[in-house]
Amino acid sequence: MTRIPFGPTYDEMLHPETLDASLRSQALAALRENELDPINLFNITWKNSDNGVRKVVLPPALTGVDANIVVMLGYGFPSGSHKVGPAYSTLIEGLVDGEIVPGVHTILGPSTGNFGIGTAYISNLLGFKAIVIMPDNMSKERYERIQKYGGQLELTPGSESDVILTLERTHEMMKNPAYKALAQFELFPNYRFHRHVTGNSAIEAVQGVGNGRVAGFVSAPGSAGTLAAGDQIKAVFPEAKIGALEPYECSTLANGGRGQHRIEGIGDKMCTLIHNVLTTDFIILIRDEETVQGLKVFRDGVEALVQMGVDRDFALSIRDWFGPSGICNILGAIKMAKFLRLGPGDNVVTVATDGFDRYHSVMEDLDNRYLETAPFVLERWAKDIFLGADDQQVFDVRRADKKERLFQQKEKDWLKFGYSIDFLNAMREAGFWEDQYAKVKIYNEKIAASRQKD
Repeated sequence: MTRIPFGPTYDEMLHPETLDASLRSQALAALRENELDPINLFNITWKNSDNGVRKVVLPPALTGVDANIVVMLGYGFPSGSHKVGPAYSTLIEGLVDGEIVPGVHTILGPSTGNFGIGTAYISNLLGFKAIVIMPDNMSKERYERIQKYGGQLELTPGSESDVILTLERTHEMMKNPAYKALAQFELFPNYRFHRHVTGNSAIEAVQGVGNGRVAGFVSAPGSAGTLAAGDQIKAVFPEAKIGALEPYECSTLANGGRGQHRIEGIGDKMCTLIHNVLTTDFIILIRDEETVQGLKVFRDGVEALVQMGVDRDFALSIRDWFGPSGICNILGAIKMAKFLRLGPGDNVVTVATDGFDRYHSVMEDLDNRYLETAPFVLERWAKDIFLGADDQQVFDVRRADKKERLFQQKEKDWLKFGYSIDFLNAMREAGFWEDQYAKVKIYNEKIAASRQKD
């Protein structure tokens, strides 16, 4: 296979069926046979081999609500997580703009895990060295995957809630002109990927499901990139409500809380630069232990789910499809459905960022913390966590004073990193975000032109 120096456009990530048939076929084969073949860049999409959105509609026996909970599945992306999408988008925009130069620059990837894995993976495919800056208390599987892809680790003290230290380390390292950062928390390719690719895929995901509309979209922000899908959903379904999910233990957006938690990939004690708070309607808190217990139920509680009325084959099929943040998003979707009093035919969409493959150590830790996780324990957890999810701890942030508090949080977080108050104030207007999204067309053309020149 000839080296692919440039990958897909935003439109091709959204619609891989528009690729040359031979290229699409070769890419799908490489996904199965050789994940380090650069042609895997053309597998960065929410679509499966049949060009349908990878998704699962959870049964009411599991969710306890009449509304459809539609979960888009990220485990099928190259490297095993949808975070590879914004990593690629940030690197490819830098390449076509001439800001990142092969053979000159080393790539930095500030992350708590999945974006770092994506950074190492994309850098490998495009021939760059990568350094991933992340906390030193994440799952060992994440570190191993980064190193497997050739990435170097630069660890900062702390855990999931201490990502601000990774940002400080990244900005310090960026003083060296040989380093270029795929700064997911602040660079807008992340926003563009998720608004265009994830958002439009979410709209496709409800076709033929319920009333075919999106009533709600929820996602737990790490970088808040995935939340950008809500902007596109609202453009098509203006009545849709968008919910940002936070750990109850680290409820920074909801009420300024800044504690520690164990939901890897989210809840990072800040309002990220690329978070469009104008379109966030609710902030919903999720207890971190319930996400880990819920993952244990999905993984080892097939009989518990069957006892609740879930089809056995379905319960078996989902064992590998979720990590803790995916369980968090499911619980948030259930809470939103209950809070909005949604009924049959209504759809709440969310995502599962990754699969179970990088959380064996998390399950080992849970097993060590509990005296037993016998079947009767898993049955209780399944009922309490999923059927027992309530509509409490839902914060309505649609009023102007609530938005103002979020804007002030963003100023507190980002003025110290050199962003001007004028730039931050520009984000208070919808036009700012529309201008950022409009650049998708520009980069489609730049990527296609660069690819043709090779």
